[in-house]
Amino acid sequence: MTTTAQAGRTSPAAGRRRKAAAPAPTGTDRIPKPSQGWYRVKGTDLKLRRVTTILEQGCSKGDALTYWAGNITAETAMANLPYLVRSSLFPDQRTEAYDWLRRAHTRKKDERKDVGSAVHKLIEAKVLGTPIPEELLDDEELAPFLDHFLRFVAEWQVEFEASEMVVGNEEQGYAGTLDYLLRSPLIAAALAAYLGTAVPMDSVFCGDTKTGGELDVKGVYPEASLQMAAYRKAKVAWLRDGTQVPMPATFPTGVVLHLRPEGYRLIPAVADDAVFEAFLTVKRNSEWTSGLSKTVIRPALTLPTITEERAA
Repeated sequence: MTTTAQAGRTSPAAGRRRKAAAPAPTGTDRIPKPSQGWYRVKGTDLKLRRVTTILEQGCSKGDALTYWAGNITAETAMANLPYLVRSSLFPDQRTEAYDWLRRAHTRKKDERKDVGSAVHKLIEAKVLGTPIPEELLDDEELAPFLDHFLRFVAEWQVEFEASEMVVGNEEQGYAGTLDYLLRSPLIAAALAAYLGTAVPMDSVFCGDTKTGGELDVKGVYPEASLQMAAYRKAKVAWLRDGTQVPMPATFPTGVVLHLRPEGYRLIPAVADDAVFEAFLTVKRNSEWTSGLSKTVIRPALTLPTITEERAA
């Protein structure tokens, strides 16, 4: 029979005993999973802040996103002028058209995010030699991305060391999932010529895939270097079977594969100690944005009531 004390007010010691008695995670359950901006290390109370969340909260996008959103809205309006003019004549349709138009940039962002996620799944399957997810097999929109990725692998003689590997730094309190680690003698040679310094042919490079922007304009931003530096400076990594190992050493410049339907570019991304220090600054900015900043502005003061006793 369960007593009230057993059901509702167990002692701290009993709570600790139950936690200690819980089976430790095994196999792939040992790999931390992202949830609401954190990676939770199972079997412990440890939470590590997600690198992409840190960058979203801690990096100011400045005017870039404002201009981008304005351009998307303008393009959408010009492409749908008859609909907008017709809708403007009726109050209910006007409101509907207004809401549709002002969300144009959000729809575009979601579309690109969906494409990016699908491309990453395709690449992961190819790198690991696992079956491509069935829902992606016949997607004509994704086919050129995969073709150009395979061309990149062949042209640069790429060999992959890891793909979609979770890495973390408990001391600094963050974790993330890197796209891949790779070796390529041709990338090493190209970086050596570009940097004007020796790059060992067997170097391991952090790699990241970006699918946004336009191939001949933008698509790779400085945040990519911050992300890569954070992954480079991770202390531990989880293999696909759940085994925890030290983070492999990588060269202080990584590569970003800018992958678009019309082709690809390979962009060097510096990820050295100076960039890592910048990442830690961004992390502190993120902590300010998500924490302390929400508590420092208080309700407006009201004039106190002055009584005769206080006045005296």
